[in-house]
Amino acid sequence: MAHIHERIDFTVSIFVVKHRRVLLVLHRNLGQWLPLGGHIELDEDPEQAALREAREESGLDIELLGERPPTTGPGTRALIAPRFLDIHRITDTHEHIGMIYWARPKNENGELRLAAAEHHDIRWCSAEELDSLSPSLRPAVKWYCLKALTEIDG
Repeated sequence: MAHIHERIDFTVSIFVVKHRRVLLVLHRNLGQWLPLGGHIELDEDPEQAALREAREESGLDIELLGERPPTTGPGTRALIAPRFLDIHRITDTHEHIGMIYWARPKNENGELRLAAAEHHDIRWCSAEELDSLSPSLRPAVKWYCLKALTEIDG
């Protein structure tokens, strides 16, 4: 999706863990291993964006992990809080505020599907395999992968 605002956009990153492995994609345009994710569109909230991006980029239906406060009522819907937030520079004049989620596949037997228009590769990686990826993981992505693998039973 194109940028919604010229200076800043909101994005989601989803670290999906299954059987002590984290799901990564080799992004076609950026040439980097990244989690699933992308821009939050104008007609969706962060949860909807995370579920949509995961489905579009991997074919998986996921369950976001985290706490949802019991505050949903008329005119209000409580959202699962992201595990982390960051802000990262895209260009000299544009930044992304990233909402970083942990997730699990809803279906243990769900079949991965490569979004070939966006990615060169998709794979489940153990903590040990993270160091052998080529190109190498960016330090922040590796840190999030290891943190997700430590925190999520799966």
